[in-house]
Amino acid sequence: MEKKTSIGAFLSVMLAFFTMGFVDLVGAASNHVQADLGLTESQTYFIPSLVFFWFLIFSVPTSALMNRIGRKNTVLVSLCVTLLSLVLPLFGNGYYLMLIAFSLLGIGNAIMQTSLNPLVTNLISGDKLASTLTFGQFVKAIASFMAPIIMTWGAVKAIPSFGLDWRIVFVIYGVIGILATIFLYLTKIEEQPLSGKASSFADCFKLLGHPFVLLCFLGIMCHVGIDVGTNTTAPKLLMERLGWTLDKAAFATSLYFIFRTIGCFSGSFILRYVRSKTFFAISALMIVAAMVLMGIGQSQAVLYTGIALVGFGNSNIFSIIFAEALKSEPEKQNEVSGLMIMGLFGGTVFPFFMGYASQLTGTIGAVLVMAVGAIYLSCYTLKIK
Repeated sequence: MEKKTSIGAFLSVMLAFFTMGFVDLVGAASNHVQADLGLTESQTYFIPSLVFFWFLIFSVPTSALMNRIGRKNTVLVSLCVTLLSLVLPLFGNGYYLMLIAFSLLGIGNAIMQTSLNPLVTNLISGDKLASTLTFGQFVKAIASFMAPIIMTWGAVKAIPSFGLDWRIVFVIYGVIGILATIFLYLTKIEEQPLSGKASSFADCFKLLGHPFVLLCFLGIMCHVGIDVGTNTTAPKLLMERLGWTLDKAAFATSLYFIFRTIGCFSGSFILRYVRSKTFFAISALMIVAAMVLMGIGQSQAVLYTGIALVGFGNSNIFSIIFAEALKSEPEKQNEVSGLMIMGLFGGTVFPFFMGYASQLTGTIGAVLVMAVGAIYLSCYTLKIK
C-alpha cells in the first residue's frame, strides 16, 4: 500500500538531506588547508580519508541506536554533531583543529546517512524508494556544489569583519543546519515499531555473508571513493596540466557537483520509467569514459568533459545500490543501512591510495586508482535484479 506523506514531513527530510551534503565540502576545503599550511599531497589526501574513516566505526552502531531511539531521533543526534563540527573552524585553521572539526563532520555524517535513508522508507512506498532517494541526493548535491563556490568567494573577496576568508562556508552552513534541526524536531513522522529482538553487531556483520549484500557494500565503497577522489583531484588536474592557480581550478569541484546535481534531479524522474539496471549500466559506462578522459586529457575542454561525465554518471549510483540492498533484506533495513553506510569507508580507502599514487606519478596515479572502482561498478551491473 502506498504511504501518504505530508508536505511538512517531506520538506523536513529533504532539508536534512541538504545538511548531509555538508560533508562534501571536505574535498575543496582540503585544498585550501593545503595552501594555507603548505601540506604535502599525502597530508592533504589524509583529510578526506580521516572524514570517511568514521563511517567504518559509527555506521553499524548507529543501526543499533536506531533500534533503541528511532530513526528521527537518530537523525537529530547527527545534526547536533554536524553543527558542532561547523563551529570549530571559526576559532582558527590550525591543522589539528581542522582534523578534529572534519572528524566530527564525518561522525555526524555517518550517523545521518545511516539513519536518514531508512527514515525515508517511513514516508515513501517501496516502488518509489529509489527515485525518492535520488531526489534526496539531488538536494544533497546542491549543498555539495555550493560549498566550493562559497569558499572561493570568501577567499577572493575576503571578509575583514569576520576574518574567516574561505571558512565563511562554515557560518553559512551552520545557520542552515540550525534551521534543519529545528524543522525536523517539530515535524511529526510515524515510524513503524521494531518487531522482535533488536539485532546485535554480530547479526549486522553476518549480513555481509549474503553475496548480494556484500556486492552492494563494495559498490558503495567504489561510489564514494570516486566521489571523494574526484572532489579532491579535479582541481589538481587543472593545476598540474594547465598551470592554473587554486582559486581558478577550484571551479572543477563545483563543475563535478553541478553535473552530479543535474544527474540526481533527472534521475529522480528517469528511474520512474527506466529499469534501474539499464540506468545503472549507462551511468557506470559514463564513469569509465570519464576516467579515460581525465587520464589522457591535456586541454580544458577534455578535462571538463571528463569531470562532467563522472559527476553525472556517479550521481545515481548510491541511490540504486542502496535501494537494491534495502529491498533484498526487507526485515533488516536498519542493519542493512548501517552496513551500506559503513561502505562509505571507501572515502578513506581510495584517497589513501590516491595520495601515495599521486606523490609517485602525479595526478594520473590518482585517476588510475579511481578507475579500479569504475570497472567494479560496470561489473556490478550484471548483479542488479
